Amino acid sequence: MSVLDPITHALAAVVAAAHSTATDLGAAPDGVGAWLAALVSVVVVVRLLLLPLVVRGVKQAHAAARARPHLAAVQKKFRETQDKARARGGAGARPDQEALRALMEERRRISAEHGVSRLGCLPMLLQMPIWIGLYHLIGGAAGGRAIGALDTGLVASLGAATLAGVPLADHGYLGAGAAHLAVVALLAGAAALLSFVTQHFLVLPNMVLTDAPEAVVSAQRMMPLLSAGGMLVAASVVPVALLVYWVVNAAWTCAQSAVVWRWFPTPGSPAALRHEARGASVPDAA
Repeated sequence: MSVLDPITHALAAVVAAAHSTATDLGAAPDGVGAWLAALVSVVVVVRLLLLPLVVRGVKQAHAAARARPHLAAVQKKFRETQDKARARGGAGARPDQEALRALMEERRRISAEHGVSRLGCLPMLLQMPIWIGLYHLIGGAAGGRAIGALDTGLVASLGAATLAGVPLADHGYLGAGAAHLAVVALLAGAAALLSFVTQHFLVLPNMVLTDAPEAVVSAQRMMPLLSAGGMLVAASVVPVALLVYWVVNAAWTCAQSAVVWRWFPTPGSPAALRHEARGASVPDAA
């Protein structure tokens, strides 16, 4: 039994319930409409469940941005003190351990004062098992494997469903003719484009990279292309059903990132400066 089984079975129950609801409303059990409804539903349910983690992540980004100047000032003071000590004691002088402990204590104090959690990456780590579980669920069902509430009947139904004549269970760019290539390329391109727009126009401008090392800045600037390119490459091996999920999920991510960029930008980021300038340009109602 895998540690992801409880997550995968819970997601299977969501997919099965959404498919059943769609068929009760008149959709054909083997039709693409019922399965599109099921895939959209699992995105909505999962993203709503993860919303508190998103809110926490935004708050942590704001807290870290507020604390950053104070932490930088403390680090600069410590570095200057150590440079003077080395000048007096020679190039081989070791750092003052007492000063180093004081630095760490001051960093902890500033972080606590601004509400910066030591577990800032926890929300992302908690999301990973869900994404992996979804991948195994949809990939396994497309491969003909029953999982929990997604029984053999539903798996067979997914195998029979087609999108513009292309089976949702098919994999990769190469299949039965040009129609298959067009559908897969369109889905992969849509997911890649949404990912690029999100990373380049919404996430990157909402980051504070002023004092970051050049390598970090370069990596962040490359992330939109790497993310989009990764999706285009992965589309060559994943089922069409998973591509549909990627498009819907990428659209949600784009919209969610736009809300954060527009109304809750990280202090000190280009998005925040734009937000402040926009607020200053609005005439006083009085």
